[in-house]
Amino acid sequence: MGNRLSRIYTRTGDDGSTGLGDGSRVTKDSARVSAYGTVDELNCTIGMVLAADGVSADVREVLTQVQHDLFDLGGELCIPGMAMIEDKDIERLESTLDRLNADLPALKEFILPGGGMAAACCQLARTVCRRAERAAVTLARGETIRPQALRYLNRLSDLLFVVSRVLARASGHGEVLWQHERRRKGTSP
Repeated sequence: MGNRLSRIYTRTGDDGSTGLGDGSRVTKDSARVSAYGTVDELNCTIGMVLAADGVSADVREVLTQVQHDLFDLGGELCIPGMAMIEDKDIERLESTLDRLNADLPALKEFILPGGGMAAACCQLARTVCRRAERAAVTLARGETIRPQALRYLNRLSDLLFVVSRVLARASGHGEVLWQHERRRKGTSP
């Protein structure tokens, strides 16, 4: 980090603009700011998962690495032309996803978000990840971003879903399956 923040407020954004990592200024509601801002929000929600009780050392290690990756991804999105997320990062997510999913039973129904605090926070992180992916797709329509950024977010949302299943089962709360048949049986409210 070249410049350390000695003062948190600068007043330079009072006009509705913000500085990108390359020094250029854009509006705070630009597609680029939306994309890296949502990645930052995603990182915060993963922090909520890590702050919850009952997160195993294995999952903690996986999610901490993801937080570092997301900081890199945010930097990549904040600095036009920057390349930080690599194919090997996506391959690591896929390998971890396969490893964690191997011990889970096959799904036959959708799962309702829940299963304990850590699992519920992880489901929230998954939905924020999907929003970050949508924001990055919007950015990619108007500006050039590397395909690795989109692939990373897509794979990460899958990983967060699997991690939420792992956390729900480890917590003892288990997974709550969506009862799609309940409306046919006349049990709807």
